[in-house]
Amino acid sequence: MRGVPVLRVQVITTLLMAFAIAFGMKIVGAVMITALLIIPPAAARRLSRTPEMMIFWTALLALFAVAIGLGASLWWDTPSGPSIVVAAAALFLLTRLIPPQRFRLAVPDIS
Repeated sequence: MRGVPVLRVQVITTLLMAFAIAFGMKIVGAVMITALLIIPPAAARRLSRTPEMMIFWTALLALFAVAIGLGASLWWDTPSGPSIVVAAAALFLLTRLIPPQRFRLAVPDIS
């Protein structure tokens, strides 16, 4: 085997994403699925240089958004879905306030 079968990986990734969206929309709704698919990666982009680190930050930010949103929902007796979306948006805005080099890994200069 010479390399990774790119077409197969793309097809599997696309099918898994479609599967997650289809079941997620039935469980939590279209707005929350859209928010959790767009906001955490947008926030993670500023914190990472590599795709692997972006995936890590995306998962961590989404986890925090859900935890903060559910906590706010419990504390202030608000609907959980909108609370999670607002928490994700707040985390996104927070990442905009942090200088981009603060969390990024140093990349050695090879020139």
